[in-house]
Amino acid sequence: MAGTDEGLKPRVVILKTGTTYPQIKDQFGDFEDWFVSKLSSQLNLTVADVTQAPPPGQPDDWHGVVITGSPAMVSDREPWSEQAADWLKGAVQTNIPTFGVCYGHQLLAHALGGKVGYHPKGRETGTHNVSLFDNAQHDPLFRHLPQQFPAQLTHKQSVLELPPGAVLLGATEFEPHQAFRVGEHAWGVQFHPEFTDDVMRSYLHVQSPELEQEGLNTESLLNRVSPAPHATRLLELFSEWVINQQRE
Repeated sequence: MAGTDEGLKPRVVILKTGTTYPQIKDQFGDFEDWFVSKLSSQLNLTVADVTQAPPPGQPDDWHGVVITGSPAMVSDREPWSEQAADWLKGAVQTNIPTFGVCYGHQLLAHALGGKVGYHPKGRETGTHNVSLFDNAQHDPLFRHLPQQFPAQLTHKQSVLELPPGAVLLGATEFEPHQAFRVGEHAWGVQFHPEFTDDVMRSYLHVQSPELEQEGLNTESLLNRVSPAPHATRLLELFSEWVINQQRE
């Protein structure tokens, strides 16, 4: 892992893999803003838009990596996405703490040999309960969370097959692969710990015409939106993990 002088903040790169809807961006900012606000102020954060340029430097130039969500689809295998996947594989192989969210979760799985594609039952969106498996009780991050907690979700694609050796940590009724870990330092979560409930409501409002066409009830989904503090806490726990790993 990259060396640092005593007292310097750990360097974490946020790999930005897309941008949100314009009307949401105007009101709440973009993906990277939500992560910056939830990750620890004790981290030295750098945002890198990997849709425009390769990930910066080598993985071991960083003490941690976070990968955002995206409106893109991992299964399209766009050149920028495949390049980021190769870089992420190197990060995991060199034990750099890594945390992928939604697209980042899927990209991480793809990079490590898993299978990503459209969920056979369509879209999952809104606030849903994540249930943790027994494996989570021994996980460095998830052991601090309750066995069931609400989380914000919006996705059409999923990790259909986990990477070899991955530890499955959690699921929803709709999505069997909500969270996994590979090795001791790499996590993927399909849900959005960076979303507030207001951001989730905004997504449902924007998606409403599509949701109704797909047979989903927007009003019912809106009524079920609630805060998801335990999901959000994962970003604090990951921050602490990165800080502690640097100290070691």
